[in-house]
Amino acid sequence: MLDPNLNRIPENAKKIHLIAVCGTAMGALAAMLKDLGYEVTGSDAKVYPPMSDFLARKNIEVKDGFHKDNIADDTDLVVVGNAVTKLNPEAESLREKAIPYCSMPQAINRFVAEGKQRLVVTGCHGKTTTSSLLAWILHNAGLDPSFMIGGILKNFDSNYRLGKGDHIVLEGDEYDTAFFDKGPKFLHYPPEKAVVTSIEFDHADIFENLESVKDAFRRFIRKVPEQSTVFAYDNDENVREIVPQVACPVRFYGRDPSSDWRLGNIAVRPPETIFEILEDHASIGEFKTPMMGEHNLLNALSVVAVCKSLGLSDHQIRSGLGTFQGVRRRQEIRGVKNGVTVMDDFAHHPTAVRETIRAVRPFFPDGKLVAVFEPRTNTSMRDVFQDVYPRCFDQADVVCIRRPPLLQKIPEGHRFSSEKLVEDLKTRGLDAYYFAETDPIVDFVKKIATSGDLILVMSNGGFDNIHDRLLKKL
Repeated sequence: MLDPNLNRIPENAKKIHLIAVCGTAMGALAAMLKDLGYEVTGSDAKVYPPMSDFLARKNIEVKDGFHKDNIADDTDLVVVGNAVTKLNPEAESLREKAIPYCSMPQAINRFVAEGKQRLVVTGCHGKTTTSSLLAWILHNAGLDPSFMIGGILKNFDSNYRLGKGDHIVLEGDEYDTAFFDKGPKFLHYPPEKAVVTSIEFDHADIFENLESVKDAFRRFIRKVPEQSTVFAYDNDENVREIVPQVACPVRFYGRDPSSDWRLGNIAVRPPETIFEILEDHASIGEFKTPMMGEHNLLNALSVVAVCKSLGLSDHQIRSGLGTFQGVRRRQEIRGVKNGVTVMDDFAHHPTAVRETIRAVRPFFPDGKLVAVFEPRTNTSMRDVFQDVYPRCFDQADVVCIRRPPLLQKIPEGHRFSSEKLVEDLKTRGLDAYYFAETDPIVDFVKKIATSGDLILVMSNGGFDNIHDRLLKKL
């Protein structure tokens, strides 16, 4: 066991080591600490591009593999990533050497967020896009915010920034913090403004059921300071159930006529969507965004509400909305070849799959929508959503389902069946196909794709670089 008395950050810490530094968030934290003037080292089980190149450009020494001697005796602080177990050799070394340690959220809170107004975006869907849009609008308006987000913002080509302004935008993750702190990461970020986009069952590897997910959000809501403001989505019964427990004012947003912020008329005019916003039942005008889908309009609506509460003008908000380039792996067009568009999206939860397909359909009206799905999260590889996924692909013309690539990680009797999903999709009248490997998917799509088609690839992983391979084949 680690000494709980050493779970602290020394005031005079100068030399900092990060265990499991090659994760997206941990790598960003390492770079931020380096930019702040600290001496930073790191280690990970697998050190490879692009994160290895990114850290090398920052002159951060990274050890390949976990070893006790990776932590120097004169290290002042060790940041432990949530992928690290208590049996990790460096965690054992940390105990033996009695070096102060902390989690990633603790480090962000202390070194980056301290003294700033925390704008925290939470929810089971839309966190990355919503927090990214908020960070860009604030930056575009000249407020020079800091941010730490779980995706690469195209406007910055980064998932973090150290600004000199008063605000920091944080993606509030409900996933656990560290092996010594099983509470959600977002509990470490007391917000000035908080957004709650949705609450659904996910992360089956750490949450037993929906009730345990709701408990995590209850804990967050109860820690929100009474001088803060919570912006909550109106059409989620779980959100509606939990937010009344907050001590501060709640502002609802969505489509409900009683909500404080509401979407009005919507017009899809590719490559833009034009939408009306109402505040307290009065229209404040039309806004434009290149983002696709009503779910992204709702994300934008929550951001508009937050920005207005911070005093931004309609002009500043419109400018930011119109110039937002999006987030990598969120409806990201990877290329167009012979009139066929290949799009990459992070969708993996059934709700995200359904809403992503529904969102992009109107923007590609002249061709087929070919949905290519790889279930590879700890949740989607389990059978918890086996009977839910079939209803998520109705607006696709052709559906390609890959076998989960890491299915052996899931106990037998709890494994998701891609074959059964394809059978169920066919029963619903869909043109669906099962694939055991990625190569046959590439060959199949090349065979059926014609000009005007959209190939929508959905996975939270690299999917064997299928996007580039498709573009080369096409």
